[in-house]
Amino acid sequence: MHGESHSAALEVLRDVFGFEHFRGPQQAIVEHVSAGGDALVLMPTGGGKSLCYQIPALLRAGTAIVVSPLIALMQDQVAALVQNGVRAAYLNSSLDFQGAMAVENQLRAGELDLLYVAPERLATPRMQALLEQVPIALFAIDEAHCVSQWGHDFRPEYRQLSQLHERFPDVPRIALTATADVPTRGDIIEHLQLQNAALFNNGFDRPNIRYHIAENQGNTREALLRFIRDNHHNEAGIVYCLSRKKVEETAEWLTRQGLTALPYHAGLPPEQRQHHQSRFLREDGVIVVATIAFGMGIDKPDVRFVAHLNLPKSIEAYYQETGRAGRDGLPSDAWMAYGLQDVITLRQMQEGSVASDQQKRIEQQKLDAMLGLCEIISCRRQALLRYFGDTLDHPCGNCDNCLTPPQTWDATVAAQKALSCVYRTEQRFGVTYLVDVLLGKSNERITRFGHDRVSTFGIGNELSANEWKALYRQLIASGFLSVDMEGHGGIHLTQEAKPVLRGEITLTLRKPVKAAARRRSKSAPIAPGHGPLWEALRSHRKALADEQSVPAYIIFNDATLAELVERRPENLAALGGITGIGARKLEDYGEEILQVIDRHRESARAPIIGDSARESAELLRQGLSINAIAQNRGITANTVYRHLAEAIEVGVLELNEAITLAPSELERIQGAFHTYAGQGLKPVHDALDGRVDYSVLACVRASMSAARSS
Repeated sequence: MHGESHSAALEVLRDVFGFEHFRGPQQAIVEHVSAGGDALVLMPTGGGKSLCYQIPALLRAGTAIVVSPLIALMQDQVAALVQNGVRAAYLNSSLDFQGAMAVENQLRAGELDLLYVAPERLATPRMQALLEQVPIALFAIDEAHCVSQWGHDFRPEYRQLSQLHERFPDVPRIALTATADVPTRGDIIEHLQLQNAALFNNGFDRPNIRYHIAENQGNTREALLRFIRDNHHNEAGIVYCLSRKKVEETAEWLTRQGLTALPYHAGLPPEQRQHHQSRFLREDGVIVVATIAFGMGIDKPDVRFVAHLNLPKSIEAYYQETGRAGRDGLPSDAWMAYGLQDVITLRQMQEGSVASDQQKRIEQQKLDAMLGLCEIISCRRQALLRYFGDTLDHPCGNCDNCLTPPQTWDATVAAQKALSCVYRTEQRFGVTYLVDVLLGKSNERITRFGHDRVSTFGIGNELSANEWKALYRQLIASGFLSVDMEGHGGIHLTQEAKPVLRGEITLTLRKPVKAAARRRSKSAPIAPGHGPLWEALRSHRKALADEQSVPAYIIFNDATLAELVERRPENLAALGGITGIGARKLEDYGEEILQVIDRHRESARAPIIGDSARESAELLRQGLSINAIAQNRGITANTVYRHLAEAIEVGVLELNEAITLAPSELERIQGAFHTYAGQGLKPVHDALDGRVDYSVLACVRASMSAARSS
């Protein structure tokens, strides 16, 4: 039975969705749910969560009911499924009465494989009664973190989804989320009654995203513009701001600099917001400047960067917002500039809210954790994953702290005082109280608890209150301290704190930046320019999308186009082997795609190279190093590597002129590319345990492409 299930699932994966292999735990999840089991799936954005319920929906009898809180996400997913020949629809407030009735009739008639429903509608007696009239394949609860008060997107209506198990005890349920720390996971299990569900934790790492965080030095807009021009010319991106006013000012300023930048916030007329969102989805190179009102439910896979001009309110929010970049698995950037005023504004917003005192404490702790992530000197990815209960054994090599280490100071003695103060006050109090003890403040509370008599009282006058708070944030972010999130925010020592207290290790922490701006981050490389064939395929894709009034990526995403350019299939059989082209798309678009490729076959092989890439290649041949070229031209080292990859692909440069690799290492990398042909750089990077930089991979891939073209 297991073999039959696997065979059927793989057939659906290939024929319907156009993928040759499952990724990570997808196969195990699909087989478990298809066999009738409940599941809780923790998987990073872009990891393929949707397939985990879409394939079982096609394998099981009846209609799968997908609970989604976001209208835009429902519409996107249904449009993509319909493109693949799947019978899918949604029921939400965007439909008029006649439209909703038509969908309900399809459901009753057994004409739907999947039906997407908002949680509010699912909880109504009418919808419950309707579901009892039809066979249900499974319930999929997307964005499951919305059920938790600890989560950043708490939705009370999600609590009512516990009724699903009570009313439909024999229907399997799969809950999915990309953002859930440990308390949130507990809430999901409890409130959705998933105590007996199988847990599939695929981690939270997005290795294709490069993280860069810097303090605001007063020139944030100029720094943002430089970052975009150097690394993401004519590419889609999202810029987040805290206020509507800053959104409009930033969008207007970027437009004056020659970029296509559109504002988006809740204060704009609905028709203008919709128009801007539509342009972002359907056009290339559009940047949306927005408050956090934008992006929920946006499934655009080719967003190459997400920038924050203000501090997000929590690590969950930061992770979710940056996760809108690089959903196609190609290298992307998360760039942020933050300042003290951001902290003040967010704290004022927290204090002024109508939330309960407990909820305010939760929000304060989450903001402190976000600040801690900003201030650490170690690998940001390791700290980010640790927050979600995940681990990374080695520094990622793909964040600003790994690539351009910050200035530091020996904080061992100060850390010993801070940790000792936690111990001497019984590990019961928050940071503000601990700082008051260290600074020797004899207030009523400290006197009442007798902490004016402990050995750490008044021993911390070498640092200011803000400096002690920053130190505590870094100790929490680095794992030496933990916060009792479910209690009153008390600080606890972890096992990692003991060697520090015993003086067995030296602790080095980030030195506050005073005036000089930090060095810019190196951007992750993207696929090199592909000349006229690439542009012709993009143009053809856009024409098909406009014809059907859907976003271009619904037809084919950038990863599929890159593989088309790389492999240049000559017939339908070869075209059917391209990732993302299933049977329906092969039938609908195959002949036209082959015609586009045929028209540009010779020109695609011609050595066409951009002026900027040619200049970098010439400087390399003159004997300049990569860093020297970057400094000479005022660009990042990774932009230079991208230029060199472009030059290698068209035959202007040889691989050994750009990088030096031992023959065995080159053979190992090439083998990984053959194994994951057409799947982009990320799977290859993962297969090599993250030890080969994306820049090197891009150059090797370019040389392999050049060899095939010769």
